[in-house]
Amino acid sequence: MEKINFPKKFKVYLPLIIIFLILVALMPRSSRFGYDYKKGTPWKYETLIAQFDFPILKTDEQYQRELENAGSRVIPYYRYDAKVASKGAERLSALDMGAFDSFENVVSEAISDIYAVGVISASAVQDPDAVVYVQKDRRAAKVPLSEVYTLDQAYGILKERLSNSYQEHDFDSLYAAVGLDRIIEPNLVFDQQTTDLVHEESYDHISRTQGVVRSGLVVVSEGEMVTAEVEQLLDSYKAEYDANVGYEGSRNILWTGNALISFFLVLLLFLALYYCNSGIFEEYNKYLYILMVFLLSAVGTSMVAKTDPGLFYMMPFLLIVFYQLAFFSRRMVFSVYFISLLPMLIMAPAGMELFVIYLVAGTVGILVFQYFNKGWLQFVTALILFVVMVAVWMAFRFAEGLTSADYHTILDIALGAVLSVAGYPLIYLFEKIFRLVSTSKLVDLSDTSHPLLRMLADKAPGTFQHSLQVMNLADAVARSINANVPLIRTAALYHDVGKIANPQCFTENETPGVRFHAELTPKESAQEIIRHVSDGVALAQKHGIPEIICDFIRTHHGTTSTAYFLNTYLNNGGNPEDVDAFYYDGVKPTTKEHVILMFCDAVEAASRSLKDYSMQNISALVDRIVDGKIADGQLVDADVTLREIATVKDTMKTYLQQMYHSRVAYPKRRGRA
Repeated sequence: MEKINFPKKFKVYLPLIIIFLILVALMPRSSRFGYDYKKGTPWKYETLIAQFDFPILKTDEQYQRELENAGSRVIPYYRYDAKVASKGAERLSALDMGAFDSFENVVSEAISDIYAVGVISASAVQDPDAVVYVQKDRRAAKVPLSEVYTLDQAYGILKERLSNSYQEHDFDSLYAAVGLDRIIEPNLVFDQQTTDLVHEESYDHISRTQGVVRSGLVVVSEGEMVTAEVEQLLDSYKAEYDANVGYEGSRNILWTGNALISFFLVLLLFLALYYCNSGIFEEYNKYLYILMVFLLSAVGTSMVAKTDPGLFYMMPFLLIVFYQLAFFSRRMVFSVYFISLLPMLIMAPAGMELFVIYLVAGTVGILVFQYFNKGWLQFVTALILFVVMVAVWMAFRFAEGLTSADYHTILDIALGAVLSVAGYPLIYLFEKIFRLVSTSKLVDLSDTSHPLLRMLADKAPGTFQHSLQVMNLADAVARSINANVPLIRTAALYHDVGKIANPQCFTENETPGVRFHAELTPKESAQEIIRHVSDGVALAQKHGIPEIICDFIRTHHGTTSTAYFLNTYLNNGGNPEDVDAFYYDGVKPTTKEHVILMFCDAVEAASRSLKDYSMQNISALVDRIVDGKIADGQLVDADVTLREIATVKDTMKTYLQQMYHSRVAYPKRRGRA
């Protein structure tokens, strides 16, 4: 049985202890509604009796319908204008009524009574059964339109009053003669600004509740079917219970429960990191970065749950995936993401639904982000994730028997998908803070216009071409075993930059007729060759190349020997006990990417010496080099399996065979020299 060796450094466990304490502080402080129920299924618990009064919450559909109705009912707002009545009195006194002066008092009283009721423009009367707001003396009241007058109605009242007082006269001719048909005008003036304001405020007065269930009443009986009405009662009772019922048990038990839950969450995170990549504990900056991402997710979940759970759909939790994909393998990203969502199950009211939505979307995000992660293509990722989240959300709605969509939630999901893309540039800040190297950074470094690579191409063109060939070979090999392709491509370009210091020392850069090693002893030649590793590290650090790339420079030869000069030394009678100068003082590979570069560097260089590029010769060359590295103990610290090594071999053989395949000779045209 394989022994499990956990890291022994206290600095590995200290951040976990801090996260544990923070999680305990974030955990809910009150008891939760301890019943599970679903519409269309029987109530499987004992009869539930209300322990307190609680309001019945309207369903989202009911509330939305009332909002829509409120939006469609605009109640006009009118102000009573006292100046209109004064002007009417002035116009009446200015009329020359001749023989009908005795009617003036009757007309004046009638107009005063009409204005007291209110006169409105006929164009404002669309529905006689509608109501309007009328403000008079700083007080506004709803008044049915049937209780105010239009102009026609006002003149009708005036005629009726005159006719009742003086029945022997023809008042139609009087109107035209003295101008009474122009004496009345509307004194209720429409106020558009106040109408809009009152309309907006009407939304705020729509209650989220409809009635109250008193303490002691039965909410649901044992075995009773949970109908839509019963579900509404249970949802209302649960909301009131979670919001206002304090924890009545032992506080010590509550804290113990929260502490245990927090401990198991931290333990899961630790084990996930250990089983996915135990070497992460040695790369402390990466380790802290993962813990930071997990903590941000937990804190964000707690804050939203305690403020407004409705915001969960627009929270960019998918950034947890994107922030990790820039630095880690998909296997590790999925494991950490899964565990980062677990606090949502505990803290969010609809935890299970949210957990499934974000888990499915995040898993899809891990797959698609590798194809759509540059420039505007990131919005393609956002669109795909939006569609996936809406599809999962709709599946839950269908399972509840609902066929209508809540467009507000869909808009929240859309906003969350966009925020997941908009928040991605923060990766560059984290890259600086934690001294990490993102995929984007690696792509920039692999640009052959980089100053250090241009220097390599100018001063050591043969080495530069070798590096390009190694990069292409390593790319194919990395893809075959699911290694980090951007990392291995960049490392291949920089692994031999140390040869810039002395390019003529290496055969690929030799000037014809100049033999650098002709005047040197084998031991001196070996030292000149070996020096390119330390020179490469120094040069890379001087140009700001990340340490993760410098590690490839240190490991691409490991602790192997300069075999050519070692054999020459021994064949010339050298002391077998004095051969340390012929061995690289490097570091053995620790990752599969280190192993790939070591193999590809050696195989590409050796393949140039082949005179016959048959499949048998290429296969023998690859087997000899790879088996030699293994026999030499170069892979004892490497995180690579025998299966992966076999795949690496096959891929290199196939690639070299395709690269060195023979070409068809073009025939010469007859009659030409």
